[in-house]
Amino acid sequence: MRTFPVYAPKLIVKHVRIFLKGVIWVADLGRLEFDNGKFVLPRSSLPKVKQAILELNGLLTTQTHQTKTV
Repeated sequence: MRTFPVYAPKLIVKHVRIFLKGVIWVADLGRLEFDNGKFVLPRSSLPKVKQAILELNGLLTTQTHQTKTV
């Protein structure tokens, strides 16, 4: 489990793209799980956490499309 003391989306996405499956802990968001290079949205979570997961998954898809087109 990797710990991020601050919410840094680019660093988090880089970590997820390397490991593809696992768990991270982000300050102010808590524990986030990812599988197959995408974050898993928990059934019950705060709106702040849902928004962060949607943002991170969006960054992941954007970066994936950029690497495929280049």
